[in-house]
Amino acid sequence: MRLVGAGARPDTELTVSDQFWTLPNLITVLRFLGIPLFVFYISGDRYGSAFLTLVVVGCTDWIDGYLARRLNQVSTTGQWLDPVADRLALIIVAATFVVDGMAPVWLILSIAVPDAILIINSLLLFRGNPDLPVSYIGKVRTALLLLGAPLLLLGRVDGYDYQWLASAGSVVLALGCIGHVVAAAGYLRAARRKYRSQHGHVPAGTGTGHAP
Repeated sequence: MRLVGAGARPDTELTVSDQFWTLPNLITVLRFLGIPLFVFYISGDRYGSAFLTLVVVGCTDWIDGYLARRLNQVSTTGQWLDPVADRLALIIVAATFVVDGMAPVWLILSIAVPDAILIINSLLLFRGNPDLPVSYIGKVRTALLLLGAPLLLLGRVDGYDYQWLASAGSVVLALGCIGHVVAAAGYLRAARRKYRSQHGHVPAGTGTGHAP
């Protein structure tokens, strides 16, 4: 089963619309709403409910992209809303884990610091979004982080408090964090190539603007 880019129809050319009220975008909005609910459950030590909420939040990251391609409802709003929802979800979940004592400080630092560098770089070079495509490493990174977080949390749920679950969650999260740093470096290089290409510092056509 194809996971990355799933839902695309080979006989249909995807078009990008300016609509906001599409089904994929509504699902992305629900992902936003699920994060404060997750924090609420963690603050009340309701780890089982927090785990289920996190699973739903993680699944919507795949579902909204699948439906956008399957229903040909790719939109300009969704193209920026979906990664913003991913970033906010990952940063808030990581910070909650650190505050609750489930994860070390490096978890939030390895996510927040690269993101901060990318934002500053984008503002300095483009005064906004550099409009770079999501790299394959970026997609795998997100999948690892969205898988590792529930695994780590499951170790706090009554009846599932096995050490191997916490260890597996920590390993998957560590791999996701490494992927996050690698993907960020790729986006940084791609942004600088695009900037040089747009300002005539390299011959036209040599700056692809794509992260490796």
